[in-house]
Amino acid sequence: MVTPAEAVGGMLASAVIKVVIGQISSSITGEIKLHKNMRKDLENMKMTLESVEAVLSDAETRSIKHEPTRLWLNRLKHAANDIADMLEDFEDDTDLNLWAATMKKIRMPRKMKKVQKRLEKIKDDHNNYGFLTETHRKEQPVTDIRETAGSMVEEEIIGRDAEILEIMACLSGSTTQGTTIIPIWGIAGIGKTTLARWVFNDSQFKEYSRVWVYVSQIFDLKKIGNTILSQLSQQSPISDLHGVHTRLRELFTGKKILIILDDLWENDLFKLKELKDMLKLGEGSKVMVVVTTREESIAKETGTIAPSQLPPLTDEICWDIIKQKCNFEARPDRERLEPIGKEIATKCGGVALAAQSLGHMLKCRPYEEWDAIKANHIWELSTSEDTLNTQEVLASLLLSYNLMPPRLKLCFAYCAIFQKGHNMIKDDLIHQWIALGFIKPSRMFSTWQCGH
Repeated sequence: MVTPAEAVGGMLASAVIKVVIGQISSSITGEIKLHKNMRKDLENMKMTLESVEAVLSDAETRSIKHEPTRLWLNRLKHAANDIADMLEDFEDDTDLNLWAATMKKIRMPRKMKKVQKRLEKIKDDHNNYGFLTETHRKEQPVTDIRETAGSMVEEEIIGRDAEILEIMACLSGSTTQGTTIIPIWGIAGIGKTTLARWVFNDSQFKEYSRVWVYVSQIFDLKKIGNTILSQLSQQSPISDLHGVHTRLRELFTGKKILIILDDLWENDLFKLKELKDMLKLGEGSKVMVVVTTREESIAKETGTIAPSQLPPLTDEICWDIIKQKCNFEARPDRERLEPIGKEIATKCGGVALAAQSLGHMLKCRPYEEWDAIKANHIWELSTSEDTLNTQEVLASLLLSYNLMPPRLKLCFAYCAIFQKGHNMIKDDLIHQWIALGFIKPSRMFSTWQCGH
């Protein structure tokens, strides 16, 4: 069975083809002088790519199950990348002397003929698969559903009333001074961070100094300490751990503090003990700590009270989330859509993130697209009972990725070069996207504005 990573690789073909067609058009209509035969070759390659582009939606959908189709898409993607490299090489001769530039122009037609022949072979091969054209498909705007603790002042949490009551009872029941640590654990996308945000913003803690720390897979105790310091006192980073401890002790003493440690992965017992010790600094303080983690063992090791596990949501709750995110009640065709929507909800695996992603995706889409999403082969990525919930999340997110506009796919896929937990700077990332040609200006907005 194909993995999600392999599926995404195949689905990049449409994005690459779209960009390369644009590059060829620019070369044909641009100011660079082209030999008559070279211009004709470029026009032929453009027509070949456009004819192939018409069937890519069907091909990418089939590639989820069909390895030969996935291999064909990869061949097409590599050929398109070679065309892009060839065009850039031809245009970028400013640093070459006259002899080198002349030789490059002499060799270029031969290289172009070779690539064109290769492209024609790929086009001929696609006839063996009987791909269907999809002329009615429209690109949909993609809603950004990423949210941060600061921007989410209030959010309705669906289906977690019992867990909220349990966690708040544990925190409220801690009347003595000292540090209380309650871990929330469960699989990815189940709603741990959302629940932690709800606690973070609850009025019960309005008199507390509140701190949010995203821990991630890269565990750095000094960084965690400095993050707490910066949110409590605007403290500049302290270079040594002893200095961090000293300053934390000063700030914790006699204070009420709520700390959220989000997404803790570290399972080394010694490091976890160091973390707990650091959170217990300060005399006469009352420190409430909520830890979110995927691992039960980490939850048991860090907690001062029993961990709270988030179980999968029911299919009915997943359907409620989908309805909320797609503004279902405002639709005139909701009675017709409801049976399909309920069936889609069963594919969420009880995972809140999957339901949210699907809800945003289904918004404003017609009945036919709801039905197509329900029947999509992507759901067959779920391979075993052990990984069912995780695979359902991956499948729903992969479906969202598949429906992105081509250039947005490239921008999104580019982010995979960064290590998990890496702090990306938005402006730097936009500059990189622009430099790579992933973003182009529109009639209304500049390249920079489109990047934002």
